[in-house]
Amino acid sequence: MSRLWSRFGIRALAVGLLVLGVAGGLYLDSDRETQQRITDARLAAEAEQVELEVLRQRRAEHQRLTVQRRTAEREAAEKAVAIAKAEAAKAKRAEKVTEQKQQQQTSQSSSSGATVPFNGPIPASCDEFSGNRAIGCALTLDRGWGLDQFACLNKLWNKESGWNHKARNPSSGAYGIPQSLPGNKMSSAGSDWENNPATQIKWGLGYISGRYGNPCGAWQHSQNVGWY
Repeated sequence: MSRLWSRFGIRALAVGLLVLGVAGGLYLDSDRETQQRITDARLAAEAEQVELEVLRQRRAEHQRLTVQRRTAEREAAEKAVAIAKAEAAKAKRAEKVTEQKQQQQTSQSSSSGATVPFNGPIPASCDEFSGNRAIGCALTLDRGWGLDQFACLNKLWNKESGWNHKARNPSSGAYGIPQSLPGNKMSSAGSDWENNPATQIKWGLGYISGRYGNPCGAWQHSQNVGWY
């Protein structure tokens, strides 16, 4: 009987040890899986932190470059405005100096008594002309001057532009029938100054009247000094 219980006891002990071994193995496997999951989660969190840091650095770099670009653009715009203002002031000073020289030369030629009278045929009427010259003749008479003055004007603007309302001096930039310098001065007579010969002629007659009195005065000055 005691042997029988001894056998049962041994078997029970063996079964118990086997159960314990299996349970221990399952526990160890479960623990390893848990540790692996913890390790994987930690590595994922670290990778996410690294990615977030990279994104933060890229964003900071982008912001820095954007600020630099905008600063450079603003400085370039400010420099361009300053250059434009300086050029405009320079052109204005040069124009003023040119006008002063013209006035001095006009005064000198007048005081010297040097005259170059107009020697040429005087037209009987404006019907002798066509195109831009016909317009110029009519506007000259409308201004109160006679055909003798138009004869001077015809000579003057033949020399300056050949009465071509698209004429442009490649060296000075003077434009139009009266060779206005700059051309946009003629905008005071009309916004269509670039293409309308009548607008150019009206401006040119006003310029001549204000500076030389009449076309023959302008022609005389042109003959004396080479320009009017």
